[in-house]
Amino acid sequence: MNRKYRYPVDTDQFERIRQSGKLYVDKTDMVFDLVKNYDYVFLSRPRRFGKSLLCNTFRAYFNGEKELFDGLKIATLEKEWKKYPVLQFAMSGLKHLDLDEAREKLGLFISDYERLYGCDSSKASPGARFRNVIHAAHEKTGEKVAIIIDEYDSPILALLHQPEERDAMRRMMREFFQVLKDEGAHIRFVFMTGITKFSQMSIFSELNNLKNISMMPEYSGLCGITKTELETTLRPNVADLAERMGCTTEEAYDKIKEYYDGYHFCKNSEDIYAPYSLLNALNDGEVREFWFESGTSSSLMENLKHYPLTKIMSYDGVNVMLKDFAVPCEEATTPMPLLFQSGYLSIDSYNRMTDTYTLRFPNKEVRNGLIDNIMPLIMHSTAEDKNSMILNMTIKIYDGDLSGALLHLRSYIAGIPYDIITKGQWNDKEKREDFYKLLFYMVFSILNSRVRCENKCILGRADVVIETAKDVFVLELKVDDTVENALAQIDDKSYAVQWSADGRRVTKCGVRIDSERRNITQWRLVDENGTIMEDRIFEE
Repeated sequence: MNRKYRYPVDTDQFERIRQSGKLYVDKTDMVFDLVKNYDYVFLSRPRRFGKSLLCNTFRAYFNGEKELFDGLKIATLEKEWKKYPVLQFAMSGLKHLDLDEAREKLGLFISDYERLYGCDSSKASPGARFRNVIHAAHEKTGEKVAIIIDEYDSPILALLHQPEERDAMRRMMREFFQVLKDEGAHIRFVFMTGITKFSQMSIFSELNNLKNISMMPEYSGLCGITKTELETTLRPNVADLAERMGCTTEEAYDKIKEYYDGYHFCKNSEDIYAPYSLLNALNDGEVREFWFESGTSSSLMENLKHYPLTKIMSYDGVNVMLKDFAVPCEEATTPMPLLFQSGYLSIDSYNRMTDTYTLRFPNKEVRNGLIDNIMPLIMHSTAEDKNSMILNMTIKIYDGDLSGALLHLRSYIAGIPYDIITKGQWNDKEKREDFYKLLFYMVFSILNSRVRCENKCILGRADVVIETAKDVFVLELKVDDTVENALAQIDDKSYAVQWSADGRRVTKCGVRIDSERRNITQWRLVDENGTIMEDRIFEE
């Protein structure tokens, strides 16, 4: 196929991208600014967000490869191109290794530089060998060393809930990172990236001069594609995508926004789009879910198992303070920091009066992908069962047949293993309600409708609101209570009022769940005027 544009969907190598003429969104003015203003820099961003490309850009800069930057912003800013010795480590290579394997692999990384700079490799610990290489590089070249460490947290993240293994790995990595502080006289610049934030005392010891730029507004667009870049630099690319999709350019923008937008990394952040998925969509000529296709973070899924999974969806729209989600992951008592730092939650808004943040799942791609991955953990059901149920419910919902959709859902619930919630949890009414709210949220989210769980209004929060082009369904769930009380709550709290004038049909639905039978035993549908449309009761 003769493509109009070439996209770097298969490489994160800056040199290859520039030499092959593939699309490169210019971030080099920020690269220049960081090098001139800081000596030690840390940036946290989600996976597949361009961190490795950024690291390789720094490497090319410190290697003095001026020709690769021709036509970029930094070409007009840098007046003196110098070549520095560069030590670069991709710590993702240590992921899922035990301590001995990780030490050996890290030693292999170091040995490449020992051969390059002709230094002794007999010293036992990685930290001692790292120190020796820094000295040798400085002495041999006469220039201080630039050090780039990508995904520093990879060896430890997989061990977050394995205290003994985690602490042993952390001690080895701390001894390695300690060198960065001790050998400052030989170091020109340090750039480190990661997905998550660990406390400086636990990982970096006394490296208190490491500048964390992760939530600084001026660097919010350092990784990812900003809204401004998408609407200006990439507008011809979006127009090409629209032509291949058979829609208008503005329709293509709307679709891209729905799937890939929604990232804000601080209270004054630029609006950021996920770069991996966006570039793949432009390359393939279709908007769909790419992020999870590239490999789910197995470490995240393993770590989520250590928290109440039924609470995870309640973070969509939660109002919290900064200390609740921007803390080191090993100090967290909820999965919120891990979800935020991994890109599964993002800042939706900031309230200056209360100094609080609203977090949400950033876009459709992330929400659906997260649901797809945690649903089997919660429901213990097969993908085939889920997909069949979703297909049948989708048809009913878009036909405006909520009752038909609930019938399919009821059948699905009947197949969930009885021991999915322990006896102790099932005796807790709040936990039972949380379980069913989560189930409803996940199911209706995957249906491709716009769904809100515990939707906020002026007097309270509706359990589930399902929106399609023609209908709005407002559902209130009651465990061991009556549908009358459920519907009364919808009316008393005015849950449905906000949609009364938007032209769509509004249906209120009270749903009763019986804890003994562990399924839906009744629902009642009522229109805007209070007329009962259907009252379905299951006796057995």
